[in-house]
Amino acid sequence: CQALSEIAGMGGGGGNLQDMRAHPLAERRVDMRGFCNPSDFQKSPYLSARGNIANIFHGSTEEGYKAYHADKYDEDKNPNGIINFGTSENKLCFDLMSKRLTQNDMNLMEPPLLQYPDWKGHKFLREEVARFLTYYCKAPAPLKAENVIVLNGCGSLFSALATVLCDPGEAVLIATPFYGGITQGVFLYGNVKLVYAYLDSKITGTSTRPFQLTVEKLEKALLDARAEGVTVRALILLNPQNPLGDIYSLSELQDYLEFAKRHELHVIVDEIYMLSVFDESATFHSVLGMDRLPDPQRTHVMWGISKDFAVSGIRFGTLYTENQDVASAVASLCYFHGVCGPVQYKVAQLLRDRGESVASYWINQVFLRANHARLKAAHTYVTDELKTLGVPFLNRNAGFFVWTDFRKYLRTGTFEEEMLLWKRFLDNKVLLSCGKAFECSEPGWFRIIFADKTHRLQLGMQRIRKVLEEREKEILAEEKEQPCQSDQDSKADSTDEVIYVSRHQEPTCAGTSNLGDLIGLLQQQMRSSDWLQKNTAEQFA
Repeated sequence: CQALSEIAGMGGGGGNLQDMRAHPLAERRVDMRGFCNPSDFQKSPYLSARGNIANIFHGSTEEGYKAYHADKYDEDKNPNGIINFGTSENKLCFDLMSKRLTQNDMNLMEPPLLQYPDWKGHKFLREEVARFLTYYCKAPAPLKAENVIVLNGCGSLFSALATVLCDPGEAVLIATPFYGGITQGVFLYGNVKLVYAYLDSKITGTSTRPFQLTVEKLEKALLDARAEGVTVRALILLNPQNPLGDIYSLSELQDYLEFAKRHELHVIVDEIYMLSVFDESATFHSVLGMDRLPDPQRTHVMWGISKDFAVSGIRFGTLYTENQDVASAVASLCYFHGVCGPVQYKVAQLLRDRGESVASYWINQVFLRANHARLKAAHTYVTDELKTLGVPFLNRNAGFFVWTDFRKYLRTGTFEEEMLLWKRFLDNKVLLSCGKAFECSEPGWFRIIFADKTHRLQLGMQRIRKVLEEREKEILAEEKEQPCQSDQDSKADSTDEVIYVSRHQEPTCAGTSNLGDLIGLLQQQMRSSDWLQKNTAEQFA
């Protein structure tokens, strides 16, 4: 862990947000103790220092995933097995995808498919990807196949981009919480650090919603890093955001890209969930759909089929960049991360069904229509259950996840206590992802994956309910023994942005509320909500 800390350089260790901000970046380490006990791992004499670090990292972050695969729930064969609400997969569309991928047009075998391809990917596939992205990203002009590179998944793309854009020890900037797999691709593979712009649930300053990314937060994180002598080369944006589910507006995207241009930062934009926006009230805007990119030579967009087409087992990701130096450098690494020829052909056939003609309508009229309806129904079920439990959560309409606030089930509000709650869920045969895995600055937030069949959702939520009810009784008993240790969250009025939560009261004794803070909070809620516009006196009449 010490070796890992020295290489990692920075990260969101234990403690609260104020503590993190008070310490220099050099003192912030990737704190693997949040996931494991370092004494559980022994240095292998057969591995290099890097190999031992990779081994420790994999062992500590994969504990729940390995437990799930060793004891996987099956309705008939293993009804007491673990239900996986932790891995971001869409399990709602096997019927549609299995039928499409086994149709006759998918089954072609020609010599070029069994030979080494252009390392960027077969030309027929890159041309199809360019047309697909032009159509769904609403690009103002046709995208070009020469700017497309194909790799075996977006994880490989993160590691390849980190390698070609940064030297070892340099850094990329990213807002927390974020998908933890990026750490593996960027740091573990490319030996590139991550500089964190910490987001939190409080609505303060220019923020209008919890965990809102602003240019001010990016500026502060960047300046802090530079003050510590860290060279930052790039900014990573996730849109839609994992685990929050946020969709950035065009004006927000413009602001982020202008910020990056001012500081000569590359921007890596991950749009892996762009077709998984399941409510018509939400609109996704791709960077590739913008009329003018502030710095096109430093803007690189990635997408893949694992999420939007519910085929995470098919490793396929694509990069679009106008920078031919970057494209060539990434392509040189495709030798290690290539996609096999038959899969390239199947993906090209799949992407042809865009609905641009009567003959090819499957994606729009069959798959996306059914997938969005299923995602929306599953999201509604899980969020209704959370409402019944009185559990706060972010109300979003993209991705497969609900960012859920279990802070009131933590007595002391620490990451150690969060980990104990995570293990308690696992002991009760439901796997969740805790906030620490996403470098969240506030202990107690969890990600729940809802893109699953109804019977598993029902059973998984029953198991979650059981743990929470037991924990609630324990906290009440502890409070009777030690009164006035903490004041649990009150359930605030809901807004358009958050259900049941619009503030978080820090642990304190009663009687310390500030009237001015409450008035300011109400004003922020009114500014960020269209409730007044929707509920006029005339409508009530």
